[in-house]
Amino acid sequence: MRNKVIVITGASSGIGRALAKEFASLGSKLSLAARRTELLTELSAELPGTEILIHTTDVSKENDCRTLMEETIKRFGRIDVLINNAGISMRAIFEDVDLKVIRQLMDVNFFGTVYCSKYALPYLLKTKGSLVGVISIAGYVGLPGRTGYSASKFAIRGFLDTLRIENLKKGLHVLVAAPGFTASEVRRVALTNDGSQQGETPRDESKMMSSEECAHHIVRAIKKRKRELILTFVEGKLTVFLGKFFPSLLDQLTYNHMAKEPNSPFK
Repeated sequence: MRNKVIVITGASSGIGRALAKEFASLGSKLSLAARRTELLTELSAELPGTEILIHTTDVSKENDCRTLMEETIKRFGRIDVLINNAGISMRAIFEDVDLKVIRQLMDVNFFGTVYCSKYALPYLLKTKGSLVGVISIAGYVGLPGRTGYSASKFAIRGFLDTLRIENLKKGLHVLVAAPGFTASEVRRVALTNDGSQQGETPRDESKMMSSEECAHHIVRAIKKRKRELILTFVEGKLTVFLGKFFPSLLDQLTYNHMAKEPNSPFK
């Protein structure tokens, strides 16, 4: 990864921030994108000696994504890895949710991935680089109370799997990375039924995989050019296995597990 140019969206916190630090430790050059530029500036200060481009980016806006790639090429001349990490979540049952919430989830999570991938792809094909999407186990099993989130993550997985096949003869590496529950601020800023942020996480973040550990696994999967990364055994690999062979059982287990959350929107 030394001197490779890595573009990371949603780099201001959580997994994105941890990925930036992991790649910096390997001598990579970083193009970091997020809406909160001040946090990217703070992160840059923590990584002395690393070549870093900071770009204010709202991935739901196509032009922001186009400009991010153009500025990266202008600065570094190439793109070796694009990690589509930016994303938001929600917590409300579909019966109660304002449809603007679903649209916002799709705009940020799915179309953000589509826009960035579209404008990075010509450069990734030149370098035979890596196109990465950070999804979730919610991209393999529907999570109750998170219809828009699961829908967007399923969509990303289908989109990237198709791109892998389309470019099978061109040397493009496509990785779909699905962490289980990972400690980050994604649940604190998750949208409620009216689009406001819920403000508090309903889960014990201390019992989850750290963002740093998650980032380490993703970077290793990129190095090995793996097609899929499913993290954690119970919430990850076992869930996917049950979904394939015992889907009705998984439905019941998922319902019971998610219903135990404090102030669950369903019981």
